[in-house]
Amino acid sequence: MDQRVKPSPEEVRRAREENPKMRERDLSAQLGISEAELVAAHCGFGAVRVEPRVNDLLTGLEAVGEVMALTRNESAVHEKIGVYDKVVTGNHNAMVLGENIDLRIFPKVWAHGFAVEKRDGGEIRRSLQFFDAAGEAVHKVHLKPASNLYAYQKLVASLESSNQEPTVAIFPSAAEGESEAPGSVASIDDLRDRWSRLTDVHQFFGMLKTLKLSRREAVRMVGQDYAWLLDNDAVSAMFHHAAAGEMAIMCFVGNRGCIQIHSGPIKSVKPMGPWINVLDETFHLHLRTDHIHEVWAVRKPTKDGHVTSLEAYDANGGMIIQFFGKRHEGESEREDWRFLAENLPRIPSPTAA
Repeated sequence: MDQRVKPSPEEVRRAREENPKMRERDLSAQLGISEAELVAAHCGFGAVRVEPRVNDLLTGLEAVGEVMALTRNESAVHEKIGVYDKVVTGNHNAMVLGENIDLRIFPKVWAHGFAVEKRDGGEIRRSLQFFDAAGEAVHKVHLKPASNLYAYQKLVASLESSNQEPTVAIFPSAAEGESEAPGSVASIDDLRDRWSRLTDVHQFFGMLKTLKLSRREAVRMVGQDYAWLLDNDAVSAMFHHAAAGEMAIMCFVGNRGCIQIHSGPIKSVKPMGPWINVLDETFHLHLRTDHIHEVWAVRKPTKDGHVTSLEAYDANGGMIIQFFGKRHEGESEREDWRFLAENLPRIPSPTAA
């Protein structure tokens, strides 16, 4: 949208006051601005701009104790309650490897940050919110009653920016890494050869990069011994089967700047309109099933035998959500997960794109 027709910070704050119950993502879309611009408009009015120094943030969050970590994309919201511990810092990749909060972070994507306070009745809700250069949310940290408020305030003070202007410069995002990659000349034989020689699931992205293929192009090309198309209801069916069998799964939701992982069983699965929700004690997931365009079961060789993932894609070929059976390095795949993945309803595969 043209910068001249965007609402002023004062108009943004007025719209927020007039729509107190509307979610930030929905209100910003209604106003024709990014979510980062919506939050920035509140600098001096409940928001403080902080520098997105990811390594300092992660190490500082350890002292804050129990919080809720939230990572989302357009179609899925992943929330975990826990502690930021077992932090691994890095300029290109950083990680949190705690029992509940498990993150893979790409710090260079994090462009804007804010500490936000919102009054909710007599309560103050506090959060740290981070956005990419396009103003899309990459990660949020919400305080819980058990959080250490002093440690949080100390962390915010250490990250506080000298720039507290109520606006941010927004740049349109580059093409997503998971979107279709035109112009690839990879052959099916080359793809199948490289795929067959994988020894670790983490080698998969490097293979795609070498072949200049998107993930969805690769699964469409490789053949049904490695990837097969499932009915779009397969994700909902998987949730219900996993919950009924108390099966430990891994659930990945990510965006360009962060991937958040749940590992363990799920219990409370609640469909509501187009959403399917997991509402467990330390894990909430909200998934827009109407955004799912294709679901694939994907088999990758590893040194411990092949592992099977369930992958849901949107209409643009972007990954919405991914699942595995819970396993550790050196362990073979869970038999109950493999059986479930291989017996979800299949549909004929499309031809390679």
